[in-house]
Amino acid sequence: MKACVIIPTLNEEENIGGLVSELRAKELDVLVIDDGSEDKTSEAAENAGAKVVRNARNLGKGASLKIGFDNALSGGFDAVITMDGDGQHCANDIDKFIDEAEKNGAEIIIGNRMSDASAMPPLRYMTNKLMSWGISGLTGQRIPDSQCGFRLFIPGVLKNVKLGTSKYETESEILIRASRMGYRIRSIPIKTLYFNRKSQINPFVDTLRFFRFLFSELFR
Repeated sequence: MKACVIIPTLNEEENIGGLVSELRAKELDVLVIDDGSEDKTSEAAENAGAKVVRNARNLGKGASLKIGFDNALSGGFDAVITMDGDGQHCANDIDKFIDEAEKNGAEIIIGNRMSDASAMPPLRYMTNKLMSWGISGLTGQRIPDSQCGFRLFIPGVLKNVKLGTSKYETESEILIRASRMGYRIRSIPIKTLYFNRKSQINPFVDTLRFFRFLFSELFR
């Protein structure tokens, strides 16, 4: 299965090079979307072997993902994988996603960190559980970790699902839109590493934006 890995990043100079090197060692194509970083994220990614698209200013994770999807769709890939660039996701887990896609034919596969969430910060755990409950209800499919950015999509999903958001809620929007079009969503357990770093998610602004989006979806 020919796969491309898309990594939206913001100020990840310390982590992105190592992740890209691990992915390139697996002979995977890697596309990094640098969302207006103020450090040397782009240079570190390029030096490690990634193709880099740099946003002139910060557009948001959702906008960066859409830029990555547009680029990947022209490459003739069998699968498009998204990962975060902060070192939380293990490159070796990609094999699980590809195996699951080949064996079970799911159109969307999401990593599940909740089977062992002992290292997850308590506030993030509670918020994630609540959001996953809401997304599962709207999709009609059980999604235990709807906020995980480690995912695999078949190209048809990205071609057919039209997205209207540009921030963190885009990751929820694509699940809702895809499920309403009949696409199947599966989850697989993944390893996650947590560091003592401040999350780039604003706990008030982004959570409020998410629930406003979720509320609007109830009436679509």
